[in-house]
Formats: sequence, C-alpha cells, structure tokens
Amino acid sequence: MVYLAITALALVSVVAAAVTVLVRRDRRRMAAGPEARRIEAAATRDFRDARSQAHGYEHFSDASGGISALRDRDSR
Repeated sequence: MVYLAITALALVSVVAAAVTVLVRRDRRRMAAGPEARRIEAAATRDFRDARSQAHGYEHFSDASGGISALRDRDSR
C-alpha cells in the first residue's frame, strides 16, 4: 500500500511541475499585436492549403489509382 501511495505522489508531482511550467510560460507570453496576428493567420492558411494539396496528390499521384479515385469521388 505504501508503494502505491509513493507512486501516486510521484505522478502527481510530475504532473503539477509540468502544469506549473506551462502556466508560467503562458503568462510570460506577450500579447500579440496586429502584425503578429496577421502573420499567424497567413501561416495557418498556408498550412491548410498545403495539407489540402498533399491530400489531392495522395489520391491522384499514379495513373492506375487516379482513375479509381476519380470514379470513387464521382460515385457519391
């Protein structure tokens, strides 16, 4: 029983330390100005476009798979 309590205490201590570090880091972070928000929005949009393009390449990359992918897409 003692080993279980010590293990639980150790796990709680590790989680508490991690939460403390994250909270401190978040508080130190400066408020984003308009330029930073614009850059972040553009980066998010570019990331989304790249994922969409990669998804398209995945489905239409080869000739044999491309035809079946078109057929599957059009059948819905």
